[in-house]
Amino acid sequence: MTYEVRVAEVSETDTVINTLTLAFATDPPVRWLLPTPGAFLAGFPGFARAMGGPGMAVGGGYLAEGGAAAALWLPPGVSSDSEAMAAAIGPHLTEATGAVVGEVSAAMSGYHPHEPHWYLAFVGVDPVRQGLGLGSALLKAGLKRCDEDGVIAYLESSSPRNIPLYERFGFEVIGVVQPGDFPPVYPMLRAARG
Repeated sequence: MTYEVRVAEVSETDTVINTLTLAFATDPPVRWLLPTPGAFLAGFPGFARAMGGPGMAVGGGYLAEGGAAAALWLPPGVSSDSEAMAAAIGPHLTEATGAVVGEVSAAMSGYHPHEPHWYLAFVGVDPVRQGLGLGSALLKAGLKRCDEDGVIAYLESSSPRNIPLYERFGFEVIGVVQPGDFPPVYPMLRAARG
């Protein structure tokens, strides 16, 4: 099936964030960080904006099928707003979970590429539309730009069940991040093409 996938306008940031909020409501690492419904709803939208939102202004946001699925990519030279990420989740962390988050952040930094790359911060599908190929359509669109730029692509899979999907698009697992009781996250890299 062919889906309409397009670069999102900056004015559609709320639509992108709303879709991702639905998609990540049961994501194990996100819910470890924001375990109650109130914490999740209060913290996740700001966290997603800070982590992937800087890509919106430079064409890194994508929407499929009018908002049924969304992705946030950061192109080379554009970074997440780590201070705003911390501000979004900080009020919901305990001293113990905050220490683990520090370990997670340090471990992820060790895998994050230093050479020019596109970083897939988030890709998600509204739960009522999952399993229909919308995530694949978003990946295809984003990776086309990576290939046009001739640079690598990087992501962190927060679910082992998504790894086969990413592998079909050329990503390879390069490690696992799992300090303490934090759910495993799998850094994945895709070689430059094009």
